[in-house]
Amino acid sequence: MKRRTKGEAPGKKRSVVAGPPEGGDRFSTASLIGANLTPLVGVLFFGWDAATILVVYWAENLIVGFYSILRTVLASVQPEPAAAHLSKLFLVPLFCVHFGGFCAVHGVFVLHFFYPEAKVDDLGWPGPLFIFGDGVSVARHLAENMPAGAIWTLVSLFVSHGISLVENYLLGGERRRTNPAEQMFRPYTRVFILHVTIIFGAIAAMLLGTPVALVAILVLIKLCLDLYFHRRSHRSAGQVPGGEGDAPEIET
Repeated sequence: MKRRTKGEAPGKKRSVVAGPPEGGDRFSTASLIGANLTPLVGVLFFGWDAATILVVYWAENLIVGFYSILRTVLASVQPEPAAAHLSKLFLVPLFCVHFGGFCAVHGVFVLHFFYPEAKVDDLGWPGPLFIFGDGVSVARHLAENMPAGAIWTLVSLFVSHGISLVENYLLGGERRRTNPAEQMFRPYTRVFILHVTIIFGAIAAMLLGTPVALVAILVLIKLCLDLYFHRRSHRSAGQVPGGEGDAPEIET
């Protein structure tokens, strides 16, 4: 039997603002913490230095880019205008070019600062595509300098981002409260602030001879920043602009 609130006409539908389920991000938060602690194992037990940590975090950029493309493709505003879907045909390739170039430049910096003996070339890619040739060259050099055990850190980070996509974006309904353009630009603030902080911390660690304690602190700083951006991102994603009028009507 359906209950009505006081003063509500029979058969009337109330607008309910769909939001993330209560405590709905606990699995993604737990996986984020676990994935970000795996580099600490490498630092404490396998001798990973600041350069290795930076290479791992650079590789995480590629994971972030992959999931950003998925979020852009799956973004669905209410109501869903056809133009929003058509825009994805332009936004996804644009993101690949722009974010790919960002990762390439970032990788060149990491490579030249921590592995100056490595040579970056554009692999003969023509015209403006040279930046992607640089990116492939950088990725190859960084992969060669990555310890074998780092693959498990990257797997855990990949899984962590995937859990967040499923729990918050799909099941939590965030995809219905965003648009493709917003998702395309969303990773830049996090990536920029996070990596500027980590790079300066890694430089300090290298200048001090890479003490284990300082590299471990670097990993914990990254964890704290990741938690902050995770909470802020999903808190803002739960807000529906325009109030109740923009929410789907649910019969209760």
